[in-house]
Amino acid sequence: MADAGSMINWGLLALEPPGWGGVLLAGLWNSIQIAVGGYGLGLLLGTGGAMGKLYGGPVTKDLLEVYTTLVRAVPELVLILILYYAGTDVLNQISAALGWGPVDVSGLAAGIFVIGVVQGAYSTEVLRGAIKAVPAGQIEAARAYGMSPGQILRRITLPAMLPHAIPGLSNLWLIATKDTALLAVVGFSELTLVTRQAAGATKAYLLFFCAAGVLYLMLTLVSNVLIVLIERRYRRGMAEPA
Repeated sequence: MADAGSMINWGLLALEPPGWGGVLLAGLWNSIQIAVGGYGLGLLLGTGGAMGKLYGGPVTKDLLEVYTTLVRAVPELVLILILYYAGTDVLNQISAALGWGPVDVSGLAAGIFVIGVVQGAYSTEVLRGAIKAVPAGQIEAARAYGMSPGQILRRITLPAMLPHAIPGLSNLWLIATKDTALLAVVGFSELTLVTRQAAGATKAYLLFFCAAGVLYLMLTLVSNVLIVLIERRYRRGMAEPA
């Protein structure tokens, strides 16, 4: 019992910054940076993808269909391994062909790119569905008033589609925060990897993994509060779903 008590006390001390607790918080910060960057990149790709699927030519639509189908069909862990290692190898081959030196891709940039590509496929479908949910009569009325395509997008399409898109996009944000844990397999120091390192060094596996779970839960709870506020703002004047 004395040994068990000593382990618990040592583990609790390890959680106090600047000990392992500081390392866990740094890992959480890295996870948040990747999630925000990847989610933002995914939104950009998704916006372009949705517009391409709805208004692009046959070749554009076919290419985007291949992109979204492949990303949604292949497990995300496999995609991360392919994009991380193969993407770095392709960059180095291009650099060598141009006579440049090896490309040193930072783990943060690679993580954002990988999460962004995955998020982009799902964002494409969420935004495409939201745009299609806008009543066609509203678009036709805007055209009848002589609005330009840019004005229609800004004044009609975006305000009308956001209430339909926010639930799906909110879910994708929460998925992005969880997907950062998969980057542990490529050695990026996000929360899951540093938690595993802390647990391995101290042998206090339950303590540190529970601590990591609490940090993920706190991130989700804060995200949910912000999501509710955003949803309330953009659903003003609309009937609440039954």
